[in-house]
Amino acid sequence: MKKAVEEIKKAQQAAQEKTITLILGGFALVAALAWNEAIKSLFEQMLKNSGTLIGKFAYALLVTLIVVIVSMQLQRISKKN
Repeated sequence: MKKAVEEIKKAQQAAQEKTITLILGGFALVAALAWNEAIKSLFEQMLKNSGTLIGKFAYALLVTLIVVIVSMQLQRISKKN
């Protein structure tokens, strides 16, 4: 009986951890979408032809470059710790 109670507590803790992870993931998605809109608006103001196909590819390249740089910096920080 004691083992069953421990298993139930472990399952509850795992479910709680997963729920927290999913909620944080949702907030991260909302933040990413907000940044996407902000960067897109900035790009549209900087370039008048940003609505064209070339402008959209330039925007995608810019965002990709930012993601690569941030990823590399986060990896460096992770390796230091």
